[in-house]
Amino acid sequence: MRVENPSKIHIIGSVGSGKTTLARTLSSRLNVPYIELDNVVWKRNKPEDIRRSDEERDQYLNEIISSDKWIVEGVHHTWVNPSFQNADVIILLDTDYSKRTIRIIKRFVYQKLKIEKANYRPTLKIFRNMFIWNSYFEKESKPKILKLLNQYDHKLIILKNNQDIEKYFN
Repeated sequence: MRVENPSKIHIIGSVGSGKTTLARTLSSRLNVPYIELDNVVWKRNKPEDIRRSDEERDQYLNEIISSDKWIVEGVHHTWVNPSFQNADVIILLDTDYSKRTIRIIKRFVYQKLKIEKANYRPTLKIFRNMFIWNSYFEKESKPKILKLLNQYDHKLIILKNNQDIEKYFN
């Protein structure tokens, strides 16, 4: 399945799957703004982020998806149905577990060295949690997400690696 010039894209996948990188690339290539769903859930604030209420979060998501062009990306799947429904295309990044693990380590090192920007403070606790989230995604979330996305099969693309991504988008 290929959608020519999609302007409403939902990217979903585990931590370290390449969601943000793909969203940035597509945003630049298609001239479509992107937003990380973590930034819909959290108000970025010093010294600590503040979690939005469910109502605020849902309202923010609805504002995003009511626009003509958007890319949203994140692992979230329980409250984002309006985005799935309104997307021209849904991309599930099903990157190999070991590849995601390597990317988590690399990201943490780059963030600590200030080579890569983070929306959060890269602490050892967050680093540890990323491994837990990665494992949870593989064992618990992915089967639920695949089942949920069955209803959107007509606009679902599952990409497993950078070669799949390049092949699809070139």
